[in-house]
Amino acid sequence: MQMRDTGISSGQVKPGPGISSASSARMMIEQAHERSAAYGLPRTATPDYGPLGKIDLKTLLEQNRVLHQHALPVMENLYEQIINTHNMVILTDVNGLIIHTLGDADFLEKADRVALSPGVAWSERSKGTNAIGTAIAEKTPTIVHADQHYLEANNFLTCSAAPIFDVMGNVIGVLDVTGDQHNFHKHTMALVRMSAQMIENQLFASSFQDAIKLSFHSRPEFLGTLMEGIACFDNDGRFLSASRSGLFQLGLPLSALLTHTFSSLFGLPVSALHEHYRTATPGLLALCLHNGVRVYAKSQSLKRQSTGARHVLDNAREPQAAEVKPKLSSLHYLDTGDEQLARAIDKLKRVIGRDISILVTGETGTGKELLAQAVHNDSPRKSGPFVAVNCASIPETLIESELFGYEDGAFTGARKKGNVGKILQANGGTLFLDEIGDMPLNLQARLLRVLQERMVTPLGSSKSIPVNLALICATNRNLREMIGKGEFRDDLYYRLNGLVVRLPPLRERTDLDVVIAKVLATESEGRLYRIAPAVMQLFHAHGWPGNFRQLTNLLRTAIVMTDADMEIRLEHLPEDFLEDMDVVLKPATIALSQTPASLDALEMDAIQQALQQHQGNVTAAAKALGVSRNTIYRKLAALKCD
Repeated sequence: MQMRDTGISSGQVKPGPGISSASSARMMIEQAHERSAAYGLPRTATPDYGPLGKIDLKTLLEQNRVLHQHALPVMENLYEQIINTHNMVILTDVNGLIIHTLGDADFLEKADRVALSPGVAWSERSKGTNAIGTAIAEKTPTIVHADQHYLEANNFLTCSAAPIFDVMGNVIGVLDVTGDQHNFHKHTMALVRMSAQMIENQLFASSFQDAIKLSFHSRPEFLGTLMEGIACFDNDGRFLSASRSGLFQLGLPLSALLTHTFSSLFGLPVSALHEHYRTATPGLLALCLHNGVRVYAKSQSLKRQSTGARHVLDNAREPQAAEVKPKLSSLHYLDTGDEQLARAIDKLKRVIGRDISILVTGETGTGKELLAQAVHNDSPRKSGPFVAVNCASIPETLIESELFGYEDGAFTGARKKGNVGKILQANGGTLFLDEIGDMPLNLQARLLRVLQERMVTPLGSSKSIPVNLALICATNRNLREMIGKGEFRDDLYYRLNGLVVRLPPLRERTDLDVVIAKVLATESEGRLYRIAPAVMQLFHAHGWPGNFRQLTNLLRTAIVMTDADMEIRLEHLPEDFLEDMDVVLKPATIALSQTPASLDALEMDAIQQALQQHQGNVTAAAKALGVSRNTIYRKLAALKCD
């Protein structure tokens, strides 16, 4: 399973020795154009946009049923992250035939011009150089932007595509995000690659349902994330296959690994692995790889056999929502060491499954939806739907129909056959109403009636439908103050606040290092990025007004900007962040920032500034920097010794 790795900036692939990223990208596009010309395609030609007929399209879907089944929830998750950015998500088969699409309505109209729709071929032979076709030809993630497309008709597009590989390393399809070239975002490729790996992992798990599946990583906190390696063995310990991250960590190609056993790879007989999971509470295993690297490992498949539990977290028999976002798997995963958060999680664990409404408060970006998703995944309703509604993002004229649904012909412009509505969509599962404080007063009364009667009446209907769901609400506003002003119903408030938990903002949390490690693990697609000490120091000193949303976007951008050593340094951070922290990078500073001496100088400069701002109060300075008082004393002592 040997694959070329790529960079994730516009039109760039990872270069070989002595070749710059830009020149490597140009070479790949030039070679793709040469292939396109050899197919006899004039650049000014009107391409063939004829889709497959209904029978052939049905056959295409059936042939790719497993791929489509596992890709669909991942595509929906990916689309949620790029919604309203004039983009669409596309899944194709190995030949570039489009299987499924999701997209913004405004961009879909433009996409129709070039037939970005199911049943249309986007191979290089059909459309010339394009991200889908070129990703298939090169077997590597590919960005094709604007006039890099071979056909002039496609020059208004920007496309980021990643091939999807099966368990034997063969390309079986492509995941792509395509949009208007004027709406290009550097982080899109990272999202596409991460999503493609999610699909591969799910296909991998479903292909080896009866095998021993071992998850491993050199750092235990990365188990359960996309960075973990997964290797499969039969009951006798013979190696069967490994995920892409597993191959990377094992350091051998698939062809070589097929000659190995569990014992030869991990230095332990497979019988010892079975014995470990016969204990009542088996912990993580400490193993040593064939190359001497120490790793931590676990096997949920053996745990499932030993306990008889059929519903463990990594059960991959069906592509459920919990698999799409492994980082949201449980409250345990979100508990990263902060005392405030730990108290909130403890309270939530006590009320899960007890029909008690939950109200989550906190600033925007503190992770209220992540928490709600984790509560759902830990609840008896986890096999049901999790439906999230942001009450602030839906126009007031539409929120009633979105929530409660409507019958066919209920109002002008309504879609035919009506709309079920979010409340009924959540039947049997969990409904998460974010920014509940922005719900109009008249709808608050209707929501209260639904909660009390457990019945929903769609617009234009005289029939009430029973509904059974758990309710989690969230707000960044003070609902008690709104009640005093007549902006929020007190009877609804007291119905919602069965349990109120507050999510602390990032600046108040004591687990920033762990949080950053988890975000990096999620965003880095199995690669081990590091953060320079000077950068980590800035992170601890920053107030994070945008909380997790700001941190995630910053790290996502920094990953794109890193060099081959995969270390995030000052020059990789967004300029607005550096301006907020009063950091000015001059050419000499950038060069020096990569040496240990300059890092010490930056640390001392930050300490001295913090002490000045807090009139020499070491405790206050340490709190502002996110370090201990002993660290400041030690640094100051070292300065005196010098």
